[in-house]
Amino acid sequence: MKIGVIGDDFTGSSDIALTLAQGGMRVVQYVQIPEADAHSDVQAGVVSLKSRSCAVEEAVKQSLTALEWLKRQGCELFVFKYCSTFDSTKKGNIGPVIDALIDALKCTSPVIVCPAFPTTGRTIYQGHLFVFDQLLSDSSLKNHPITPMTDSDIRRWLQFQTPHAIGHLPLNAIRDGLARDHLLSELSEGRQRIVCDAVSDDDLVDLAKAIDGFPLITGGSGIAIGLPARFGIDAKHSAKWSGEQGKALALSGSCSTTTLSQVAHHIESGGAHFALSIPDLLDGSVTPQSVVDWVLVQSSLPLVYSSDTADAVKRIQAENGAEAIASSIENFFGEIAKLAYDQGIKRLIVAGGETSGAVVNSLGIEAMEIGPMIDPGVPALQVSGKELVIALKSGNFGTIDFFSKAKNVLKTG
Repeated sequence: MKIGVIGDDFTGSSDIALTLAQGGMRVVQYVQIPEADAHSDVQAGVVSLKSRSCAVEEAVKQSLTALEWLKRQGCELFVFKYCSTFDSTKKGNIGPVIDALIDALKCTSPVIVCPAFPTTGRTIYQGHLFVFDQLLSDSSLKNHPITPMTDSDIRRWLQFQTPHAIGHLPLNAIRDGLARDHLLSELSEGRQRIVCDAVSDDDLVDLAKAIDGFPLITGGSGIAIGLPARFGIDAKHSAKWSGEQGKALALSGSCSTTTLSQVAHHIESGGAHFALSIPDLLDGSVTPQSVVDWVLVQSSLPLVYSSDTADAVKRIQAENGAEAIASSIENFFGEIAKLAYDQGIKRLIVAGGETSGAVVNSLGIEAMEIGPMIDPGVPALQVSGKELVIALKSGNFGTIDFFSKAKNVLKTG
């Protein structure tokens, strides 16, 4: 194994796995830390954790355990992958995990911090993260129910999470061919953790060249664009894909504006839909089996969703407690997925990082082969050892017709 990735959620892990696979690497996405070693032909292993919003101590523990497994696979390069909108709080978890990985690897090289993913509108300029033409703090991410992003300055946000000084690699240094020199200069000044500007894929490719030989990098999936070439791999991914013919089901727990638009489009297009009422879920008026019974009699793609506006979510959280609501919804979706699979569903489409994590854990998935791209950042996945294909979509990714598009890509041939 050449590259070992530690992903802090399941959708983001699929995202970077797709990027590496499109660069020509043989990639497998693992769910949690595997017990056995990887197959010898795996060039990049992505360990998917559910550590984005758990307690800091638990996130660090999981990440270090994943690191040890990847080290045993002989990895030459380690990547800590987090969200392209840097989803975190002032306490972490990104900063503490970066610090722990640096210490565990005894890393003395510069460590880049670059969540940029220009293909999906995430860019960094002057240390500030943009979502298309908006500063992160002006985008809908400011209302995220778990990790509201209220500051666009990644240097400042990361500084809340670590006692170590934060450096900056400006865009002009990358485009003038001075990125490596600048990174080493920042390191010599005591700033090992360095936020890097990037507004195009070419910037990320140039950045990958500048960090050649550095053992640890951190960022969004965009940073992986130039990594296969670092190992002499430049062929496009052409793995065979077979998919599944069985019935499909879409589940959505994301409250992002992108997913809300996708849900609305599905409904307006005449798609079958089932809105989960949180009060009904909490008092047992609706059960996972009753939902699956509804799913199985639908002739079009059924969509089960709890997605709602930020104001509605905040109101329900205030009445019942944010953590209790999140846990109840995740567990409910996990049970739906398990029952649906047991009753013949072979294609699953899941929107939302927390929802995806719940579904993957409930199904007992251990590893997934990376298939074709559905939309930028979202691959089709073949579940190892099961007649099941799945799409795990970050809330903010995908075109307006994502659900119907995913259903078709996940189908055989």
